[in-house]
Amino acid sequence: MKPIWLTNADYAQLHLFVMAHRVHFGNRAVETLSHELQRAELVASVDIPADVVTMNSRVRLRELKSGTELDVTLVYPKDADVGARKISILAPVATAVLGCRVGDEVCWPVPQGTVTYRVEAILYQPEAASKVAATSVSG
Repeated sequence: MKPIWLTNADYAQLHLFVMAHRVHFGNRAVETLSHELQRAELVASVDIPADVVTMNSRVRLRELKSGTELDVTLVYPKDADVGARKISILAPVATAVLGCRVGDEVCWPVPQGTVTYRVEAILYQPEAASKVAATSVSG
C-alpha cells in the first residue's frame, strides 16, 4: 500500500484525536484512522502539494461504477454537517481519501459490496489557499 501525504500539523492533531478517542469510541473508525496515520509521509504545510487532500479540504469525488460525483469537505467530527457536505474524518470515505492526490482511487467495503471513488479535483485546500494569500500580500 502506498503512503499517503499528511502535513505535520494535520498528523499531530489527528494523532491526538485518535489517542483521546480510542477508548471512548472503541470503534473501527478510530482504528482505521489510526492505521492510515501509520502509513503517512509527513511534510511541512508549506511543502504539501496543492493536489493532496488535507484536513478541511473540499474535494470532488467520482464513484466509478455509477459516475456519480460527490463534493465534500473533510472535517473533525465536531464540525461535521451533512447538509453543508462537511463529513467527519471518521466517515469511511473521508478516512480513505485523506492524504490522497488528484487521480488516486480508493476502495472500501459497504454492505452492498465495495465502492470505488476517484479523487477528481481539490476544490479548496487550506494550505494552497494560504500560499496564494501570502503571494498576493507580498507581491
